[in-house]
Amino acid sequence: MYTIKTNDIGAVKVAIEVVQTIAGLAALDCYGLVGMVAQDLQSGLISVLGRESVRKGVTVKTSEDGLEVDLHVIVGYGIKIKEVGNNVMQKVRYELEKNAGIPVAAVNVNVRGVKVLTEK
Repeated sequence: MYTIKTNDIGAVKVAIEVVQTIAGLAALDCYGLVGMVAQDLQSGLISVLGRESVRKGVTVKTSEDGLEVDLHVIVGYGIKIKEVGNNVMQKVRYELEKNAGIPVAAVNVNVRGVKVLTEK
């Protein structure tokens, strides 16, 4: 649990899973992002996840300045990785700080791969 606010009446706490879900959904809303990536450290397997598993591509750590959010993503081939990364960082920070009231110290985007998008 992460404490957002404390006063004499009590405290407002939010589960890390909630932060992961908000960050994952905000990231998937960005153009150029194909999906999130979860790493199973025991077997070394990497899989691309859809909307149903957005939390598995997000790691959240607490620090003195707020939360540190690490996103592991796959971007579309032919799209500027730097632009996608910047858009994801801005969108995730905005959603967490402005809409959820959660202070964010850093948003790190780790591009784990590139996927060719098929046109239909």
